[in-house]
Amino acid sequence: MIDKEQIARVLARLAQVEADMGDPAVLADAKRYRATVREHTALRKLEAAAKGYFKLLDDIEGNKALAEDPELGEMAREELAALEAAVPAAERAVMAGLLPPDPLEGRAAVFEIRPGTGGDEAEIFAGDLFRMYSRYCEAKGLKVDVMSSSPTSLDGYKEIIFTVSGENAYGRFRFESGGHRVQRVPVTEAQGRIHTSAATVIVFPEADAEDDDFDIPEKDLRIDIFCAGGHGGQGVNTTYSAIRMTHLPTGLVAQCQDERSQQRNKEKCLATLKARILDQKRREEEARAGASRLSLRGSGDRSERIRTYNFPQNRLTDHRVDLTLYSLDRIVDGDLDPVLDALREKDVSERVAAALPG
Repeated sequence: MIDKEQIARVLARLAQVEADMGDPAVLADAKRYRATVREHTALRKLEAAAKGYFKLLDDIEGNKALAEDPELGEMAREELAALEAAVPAAERAVMAGLLPPDPLEGRAAVFEIRPGTGGDEAEIFAGDLFRMYSRYCEAKGLKVDVMSSSPTSLDGYKEIIFTVSGENAYGRFRFESGGHRVQRVPVTEAQGRIHTSAATVIVFPEADAEDDDFDIPEKDLRIDIFCAGGHGGQGVNTTYSAIRMTHLPTGLVAQCQDERSQQRNKEKCLATLKARILDQKRREEEARAGASRLSLRGSGDRSERIRTYNFPQNRLTDHRVDLTLYSLDRIVDGDLDPVLDALREKDVSERVAAALPG
């Protein structure tokens, strides 16, 4: 049962936040204003969830009182069952609203997909994962922008790096990092035997120029320019437009070749490199703090196996939330919501439990 007084104490902050949104000092500070808007949005979301939840409880009590009425009892009991079934979802919505807003969730997501063990089949699987995410994004109105790729002759990839932008982009995919394992009969298998292969997915939030206030000194960068390959057709291979940047202090590397313009590739490459540096810093801070969210985000080197795609049984298993679905055909075609929703709910539950006293 959610404490009504606790909700009221949290929502008491709403009046001050709304006043701050009209404060000239806040309006003049872009970073502070964005944070205030995020807090206001979160409080309004909590307010709506709490109203719905407590109205649901009131309706349940009202129907219980009518359950023994000779004329209205049968109707009240039927409605009562539906109302009680709606309580868990309403409760989760309030719990989620109690958590502080995460400024990273609204950012674009940077994906890196690389084949692991399995040779050609692992490369094909890397391509399947990219297409799965792309189809999901298309259905949700999210934009996919390929930064660089190394395609193979079998519709796979030796590597593909892309960004996803749109509403809550990083928030949707933040738990996709880790090892993805596939079990199936490869197209290259003549004997019909089932093989196990793997690919690694890494997802991190794109850097924000204003919020992160982060610049890389030129002396810390090595920039290589070379002929692009892959996406873009024949013309892209005849110009020195591809950019590779190395951050010398950390050894982190970013590459972009998807644009015909060298300058545009350089801008996108620098944005990706900044995001990678900031993600490394965040992960190190989380590790030092013992942050519980690492349990969902995977191990520090992203090598932990998080999910298995079993094609013969049409089964997907996410090992972090004990989720098993026998709808793999629909999932690889872009129906990812059941998987992503389960991960988000697990994250909310863990964060709420961590925030509760004792």
